[in-house]
Amino acid sequence: MGTLENEARLIRRKGHIQQALLTTLLVGGMVAIGAVPYKLIPTVGCTPKNRSRFSYYTKTVAGRLVTQRLAVKKDDKVYLQITEAGQHKLAFEGEKMKLKGVKRRWDKRWRMVVFDIPERRSNIRHRLRDVMKEVGFVRLQDSVWVYPYDCEEFMALLKAELRVGKDVLYAIVERIENDKTIRTHFKLPVE
Repeated sequence: MGTLENEARLIRRKGHIQQALLTTLLVGGMVAIGAVPYKLIPTVGCTPKNRSRFSYYTKTVAGRLVTQRLAVKKDDKVYLQITEAGQHKLAFEGEKMKLKGVKRRWDKRWRMVVFDIPERRSNIRHRLRDVMKEVGFVRLQDSVWVYPYDCEEFMALLKAELRVGKDVLYAIVERIENDKTIRTHFKLPVE
């Protein structure tokens, strides 16, 4: 297996552990850094080779969560507690996961996202495009993207995370001219 694949797998594994730790913090309110259940990790798609490595990963992820201000340390650096920013991040990631792989019944309406983000905030614009691509939106034009299913909550969370409220518009559209290629992309019935 190539080096890039190994690096990508390691990044995914760290993301799974971070997600599991944030979820544990949300459910438990506060958790001891070394007390994240070892058996919880396989449920999110990552199985460390041994317990000591898992302990190392957990402590590393806990430090990263504190650095990103998604969690705070309590009681002499032994316990973590989720912050409001951590709760928003967890809600955003949950909505993203809902949109990614769920097959739903199409209501014959398109969800259209139109944005006009100023050049001075081009990094935010690129991040918005990357996230929409990752979730499965299809680009109609540079700043016009469509998705066939309800994604209003996801877009509200994304707008809040990127702080682009008035620059991004969400619309529900009944018909799009020449939408055969889009329907084919999403494996929807072509009329």
